[in-house]
Amino acid sequence: MSLLHDQISFHNVAELEPVPGLGGGLRLQRFPASVRDTLGFKHHSRGRFFAHRASGSELRFVTAGPFVRVSLSSQDSEATVIVYKGDHAHSQHRLPAGVVTSLFLEEPTWFAQVEADMLKPHRFSSNIWRLVFNHDAVVSYHHIDSFGHDLRPPAPGETPERTWLAYGSSITFGANAFHPTNAYVQHAAHRLGVNVLNKGLPGFCLCEPHVANWLAALPGWDFTTLELGVNMVDLATPDEFAERARRLIETFHLAQPERPVFVLNIFPNRADHLKDRAAPFAANTPLFNALLPQLVAEIDHPNIRFIEARELLPDYAALHTDLVHPSDEGHLALGEALARRLTESGITR
Repeated sequence: MSLLHDQISFHNVAELEPVPGLGGGLRLQRFPASVRDTLGFKHHSRGRFFAHRASGSELRFVTAGPFVRVSLSSQDSEATVIVYKGDHAHSQHRLPAGVVTSLFLEEPTWFAQVEADMLKPHRFSSNIWRLVFNHDAVVSYHHIDSFGHDLRPPAPGETPERTWLAYGSSITFGANAFHPTNAYVQHAAHRLGVNVLNKGLPGFCLCEPHVANWLAALPGWDFTTLELGVNMVDLATPDEFAERARRLIETFHLAQPERPVFVLNIFPNRADHLKDRAAPFAANTPLFNALLPQLVAEIDHPNIRFIEARELLPDYAALHTDLVHPSDEGHLALGEALARRLTESGITR
């Protein structure tokens, strides 16, 4: 899923929304307004705000010139932009909040001086400029100047053929990874050689029917992972969770039954060792974790598969100090382990 504007491919962007002020920028939206403005469960609606954040969104383009200028802004707080040329890290930039910032990018000096085999793509052609944003950024695009040189979006064959749709909590979103491409979804996508559409909703992965309907109907995804449960242990009873999770899984399957659906339960976290074992977070976590493999077994279809998330994290030392989200090291370990599991399941390059 991407949008085309100004000869740029806006990857993992469902809408470009006009933003008042700041010279008429276009905000990158991972969810359309018709979906994000209806997010909510039991009076919890902050998911509408988090849906604005640009986790996993990219600007992708190719220019024949030796340099290009791209103007961007960040709305709520300073944002980080990591620039890649194909698979190769190029530069890092800051976008101060509330002002338009222009990034001047120059073709890497050494690309023209090495044999072509050295730049053979793992995922992306070395022709492609990729601008990747940190997960917390609310980013707007303003302008691109190729200084009269040809500009175009990536062509077929310059980007991965297969696409992974990832739905889940803040962990899928990439929270607490200090470097955006260390997030487990991004790292696993790199290992698998696939595109990824990151549709994580931090704190608000609530198996909402309208979210499921929209995501499942998106064209172009080849397989999906559904990381479920952690955001509902404090909000839902086991029966409510089972009903919503079943509907979500079946919605994805019925929409595109030939596409594999991988269901993950809750990663290891502080719930496993809370002193107050009666607290909902502690009491419901093992119940929710047991429900998901049961649901997959009951649905009983070869394209709906369960992955035990508790086997993917090496140890509790891989967690951030909040004892829920992985650290960068934890995200990388998760990404490695998940990529192996998906490969073993037939998701290959």
